[in-house]
Amino acid sequence: MLIVKAKIKSVVPGYNISGDLAEALNKKAEELVKAAAARAEANGRKTVMAKDL
Repeated sequence: MLIVKAKIKSVVPGYNISGDLAEALNKKAEELVKAAAARAEANGRKTVMAKDL
């Protein structure tokens, strides 16, 4: 899992974070990273960069 529930709580102090939020956010993050890796590969690179997002 890429996303740490405790780190989400630090972004929105005073709120509870449900387990399904952390799971959904993790899924989105994985999708973004995979898409960025595909873009890097399409551009002939093995390094995924911020611009690939």
